[in-house]
Amino acid sequence: MYNYVVTAHKSSSVVSATRGSISSPDETNLVLNKFSRIEIYTLVPGGLKSFKDVPVYGRIAAMQIYRPRGRDTDLLFVATDQQQYFVISYDEKQHQLITETKGNMELRVGQVPPTGMMSALDPFCRLIGLIAYQGIFTVIPIVTIDNGKNRTELKILSMVFLYNSEIPTLAILYADVHNHHVSIKIYFIKIKEKEFAPGPSFKEELDDTTEFLIAVPKGGFLAVASKHITYYDNNFKSRTILLKHKTAMRGVAAVDDDGSRYLLGDIFGTLYLLIIPDIGDLYTHTLGKISVPQCLLYLDHSYVFVGSHFGDSQLIRLRQTPNEQGVLLDVLDTFINLSPIVDFCVVNLERQGQGHIITCSGGTKDGSLRIIRNGVGITEQAVMEMPGITGVWSLRPYYDSPCDDTLVISLIGETRVLRLEEGEELQEVDEYFGFDMSQSTIATRNLVGNLLVQVTQYQVRLIDLDNRRLVSQWDPPHNSKITVADINPSQVVIAISGGILIYFQVQGMELVKINQRKLQYEIACMSINPLDPIHPESSSIVAIGLWTVVGVQVLRLPTLEIIADQPLEGASMTRSVLLSTFENNHYLLAALGDGQLFHFILDPTTGRLSERKQLSLGTQPVMLTSFTSNGLSHVFAASDRPTVIYSSNKKLLYSNVNTKDVTYMCPFKPASMTTSLVITHEGGLTIGSIDEIQKLHIRTILLNEMPRRICHQESTHTLGILTIRLNSNNEEENLRYFKILDDQTFEFYDSFEMQPNEDVHSLTSVKFDVKEDSPEYYVVGTSFIVQGETDASKGRILVFQVERNEMICKLRLIHQKEMKGAIYSCGPFGGKLLASINGMVSVFEWKATEDGNADLIPICSNKDFSLALRVVSRGHFVLVGDLFRSISLLAYKESDKDNRSLEVIAKDNNPHWISSVEAFDDDEFIASDSTNYDFITFRKNDDTTDEDERRKLETHGFFHLGDSVNQIRHGSLAMNVSETEPVGISSELLYCTSSGAIGVIASIPEQKFKFLKKLEVSIDKVIGSIGDLSHKEWRSMRKGNKLYEARGFIDGDLIESFLDRSRSEMVQIAEECDMKVDELLKIVEELTRIH
Repeated sequence: MYNYVVTAHKSSSVVSATRGSISSPDETNLVLNKFSRIEIYTLVPGGLKSFKDVPVYGRIAAMQIYRPRGRDTDLLFVATDQQQYFVISYDEKQHQLITETKGNMELRVGQVPPTGMMSALDPFCRLIGLIAYQGIFTVIPIVTIDNGKNRTELKILSMVFLYNSEIPTLAILYADVHNHHVSIKIYFIKIKEKEFAPGPSFKEELDDTTEFLIAVPKGGFLAVASKHITYYDNNFKSRTILLKHKTAMRGVAAVDDDGSRYLLGDIFGTLYLLIIPDIGDLYTHTLGKISVPQCLLYLDHSYVFVGSHFGDSQLIRLRQTPNEQGVLLDVLDTFINLSPIVDFCVVNLERQGQGHIITCSGGTKDGSLRIIRNGVGITEQAVMEMPGITGVWSLRPYYDSPCDDTLVISLIGETRVLRLEEGEELQEVDEYFGFDMSQSTIATRNLVGNLLVQVTQYQVRLIDLDNRRLVSQWDPPHNSKITVADINPSQVVIAISGGILIYFQVQGMELVKINQRKLQYEIACMSINPLDPIHPESSSIVAIGLWTVVGVQVLRLPTLEIIADQPLEGASMTRSVLLSTFENNHYLLAALGDGQLFHFILDPTTGRLSERKQLSLGTQPVMLTSFTSNGLSHVFAASDRPTVIYSSNKKLLYSNVNTKDVTYMCPFKPASMTTSLVITHEGGLTIGSIDEIQKLHIRTILLNEMPRRICHQESTHTLGILTIRLNSNNEEENLRYFKILDDQTFEFYDSFEMQPNEDVHSLTSVKFDVKEDSPEYYVVGTSFIVQGETDASKGRILVFQVERNEMICKLRLIHQKEMKGAIYSCGPFGGKLLASINGMVSVFEWKATEDGNADLIPICSNKDFSLALRVVSRGHFVLVGDLFRSISLLAYKESDKDNRSLEVIAKDNNPHWISSVEAFDDDEFIASDSTNYDFITFRKNDDTTDEDERRKLETHGFFHLGDSVNQIRHGSLAMNVSETEPVGISSELLYCTSSGAIGVIASIPEQKFKFLKKLEVSIDKVIGSIGDLSHKEWRSMRKGNKLYEARGFIDGDLIESFLDRSRSEMVQIAEECDMKVDELLKIVEELTRIH
């Protein structure tokens, strides 16, 4: 059992943020901590621009930005939860982040603070202070100072360096672990003496709800509590402002350098402005609603970044005057965040063989459902039957028109034209200006000067749109035919039989032949797409593909001199070439008849082709067409597996289109539609609108409640969800709900309110009969919250039926059963119900009663658990994830109706804190450890004859993910199963995490594993890591102070980073693996298709 683990959606929760000038002294950068990634953005007019996104081989526990003397840009200090730290800067010559220094604070003995590592930066950049272990304060550069007193008595809540230019001064907010009273201690940091000296005594009484401190530049600090905020000056004289409502502040940002104004955001998404006048009372303004903040950061010029864990992060701008709603802020941009994902389900909503993930995301007021699917969607708006299409183009009424009004469709032996008439309906016309409708069209386009060109096998026709007539034409020599052509706004290039390439320019109303050249072979395809933004209406080069030899050539215009001749490895001929520009980089793309795509960086001046890459887009010929969406250049690759090619951060990316077998495509932009296109297939054409171009598409259904569980019921076309609602007084009610909504429109139909103090834990859809047409029921598991109880003593199993017809869709509670504990997990079990109640796992049968109703009857149980948090079944096997005792495998046995049992047949005796479990098959299983953030795989030990050994689940593999996994389920984001066959994947699981990540676990054969492990080691060796952290250690399982190297897993994120490397690095990696670069590229590109 070997597995490939890869991230499909990166962690999106923002843990912390800081601001500085890393990329340039004149630029403002936003730096985000996203658990094990650092994202850096540059503030530009109107928003944020992505600058760097780098993985960190560790969970980032602290991050500070500072500028030492003599530097004109800032440095970034980063510490991990394993007490490693490093400092990085940006090297403008290398265009990359480099590690300046690194170190380790790890101690053999030491207790990590319950609140995690804390850090503080001295305002005068003399030191960075950290509390990595309880009671120990560490200074960077490394000087460890132990205050030696009350090491176990203090619970550190917050710490800040005060603005004292004479000596670094630290204020610590702490709670006494015995009486929970909160107080503050002040210390002086004497670096030379390595002393942690007591500072002035703080004797003021604090509210026990005080959560954190804020250092104020003009002296003193703020103490923030749930009901008030107090400012203490250098002499500890205080001024306090009472808050209107009890709350908890989660983000703070200084607006001014002198600290006279602060932004504060609370757990309910309210943004406040706190003003500290030199004299007089503090006062606040309520500015408006934002996402619930994890952090706030004032950038510049009224721009504020809101980093969130429970909702989407935002870029907002503060207003001088309120808008019509009285709000003093504008949301300029939103950054999608899925965290925390507490549950998800996989459904095939569009019935196209592609899985959609629906997540329970977010919390408090920002709770939502997120519908996630892979690839680019096309929404059909019109479908026409028209077999035999050989090409399609859109035309404008005049050259400068922003909209299209005509579709030209080429068929075998004829051309048909559709025009938008009044009412925006496409109508077929018998004649179209000077078009030859009796021949197939090879190419057509609008030209400058309100001209139009049509190319057929027998003519190049130049048409005057103003006068609607043919003004110039060119006929090929006798016995010759035009075989291929391409047109731009001022040039035409054609090929005629015999391998002759002919170049025309449009001069006035004349089509002027400029040059021709006979090539060695017949010409298969060509492109004269303009690349120079200064001359967008003409090209200085033409790219061609030839028959007989597999390759591309680049010729200079007007001389037709060959300046590049690039062979392509392949068994099929070049069928389509395209010159294209992405993010100011020029590319030559070439596609073969067997679905292979090559692309190169192109220098249009010299014709030099570099950074060759190859991937497979399908198995049939690929036709390339350029189009724009939201002002950006893209390429549509029509094939049996159509793909959109786009660029992000100077890297070409590929998104599957959610349709199949496309032969041709053209952009089509009528006045009434945005970003639409026409695609053709064997039976006709489809006109539709296209999604925003990106890898994953995420739709948000706001709930304004916290979703906890989700389940799909296919027979009623509904989704069931469990939620928690907050009331208008900003306090959590003890009200939970079960709700149903439509699985297509997501319209809410009905809800059921739980009893007071009743919590919701589990949800499933079950049939109480093995017959295919038997009714489905929703089952909800609950518990009752009783103050003082550690384990719930009471809960309910609720059985609902959905009554749905054309008029209504209602929930009906048909049965409830009280249980002695919390129903943490439940699921279908062969016409029965499987449930875990505290430390017991039970099977229930649905039996009719004498009064005509039905009852859930427990038929067997097993009490061999501490807290059975998760149960899943496969056939007659039951897999149990115990929160404290790892996993167990049970077997359901039934000799007759009076002899039924759940027996433990094997279990893992190692201590793991299990958060989720799933079965690969009958013999192999996976679990996630919530404490150490590991994946562990197990398998039955059937090979031994020793009965004791057979009762042990063998640990086969482990892998440190570095994130808390909440759910694992079977499913796939790929279009269909056959797409994964080339890479040898036998099964796929999906997982979700607290940080908002979605990942794939794909089972691979041993031979593939060995190859990928070698590749993994080679990539790590060549590219290294930020902070010089060890990848091997990062993915190892940690038990105490011991590390166990990852086993049975491949780090797919590292493998797929190969695609981001430079050509020279790829060559090094390929040499390490004894392979050719293009072979490696093909393998890794195929792996990316599983997500």
